[in-house]
Amino acid sequence: MDIVYLRGLEVETVIGIYDWERSVRQLVVLDLEMSTDIRAAARSENIGDALDYHAISERLKSFVGGERFLLIETLAERCATLVMSEFNVRWLRLRLAKPTAIQGAREVGVIIERGERW
Repeated sequence: MDIVYLRGLEVETVIGIYDWERSVRQLVVLDLEMSTDIRAAARSENIGDALDYHAISERLKSFVGGERFLLIETLAERCATLVMSEFNVRWLRLRLAKPTAIQGAREVGVIIERGERW
């Protein structure tokens, strides 16, 4: 199994359970590790044979930025489902951070793993 990763993807969205959070956009940061087999892409040097991390990042930015969420757990689960279903990813680890959630803390968040490792 090979892993393609994407770290530090920053997106602003409406997220939170408090009234004030429902009226502002807040930064969330996503890190993903996704299983793939890079051999075909390495041979062909064709993006069509690769797990296109640019396409994944653009889709996630569009999705996260265009929706509203109450919980980071919901956002993480929906991002994982999107990546796995739309990009044919069999396994992923997703880390979702909300840097401004707790005063005095650098960030809070969740890490989830979905799917089966090869």
